[in-house]
Amino acid sequence: MSAASNYLEAKLLDHTLRYSTAPFTAPTTLYLALFVNTSGNAATNLEAGTLTDEVATAGTTAYARQTIAFNAASGTSPCSSANTSTITFPTCTNVAWGTITHVAITDSATRAAGNVLFYGAVTTSKTIDVGDTFQVSAGNLTIALA
Repeated sequence: MSAASNYLEAKLLDHTLRYSTAPFTAPTTLYLALFVNTSGNAATNLEAGTLTDEVATAGTTAYARQTIAFNAASGTSPCSSANTSTITFPTCTNVAWGTITHVAITDSATRAAGNVLFYGAVTTSKTIDVGDTFQVSAGNLTIALA
């Protein structure tokens, strides 16, 4: 992943350029959210912070954003950080989730609150039917800023 949301870009610029002490404090927990491209505009919606394409929770009791942690940033141009451990979503029950095309890092466990921080398309989309799980192996989700 390499795209930052407008929200995060603004906060980074404010922190760097305007304040000697940061009014924006980093969230204590980050979450990985899954998105299906049902609108045809998943990336555009995520850039705007719209979560309309997030996996639906109506009729399914299994989907929930999962916590994610990252290694210390390293490298230059781009500087990057990768997830520290494997993230496994619960097994899909009741209603298929659809085809996962995008993921996002958020600062809230629920779509009713919080913000999208980073987002991006998955390398290979995956259809999640009832009985399937979605997993991201350790080190396979990388965020880079150039």
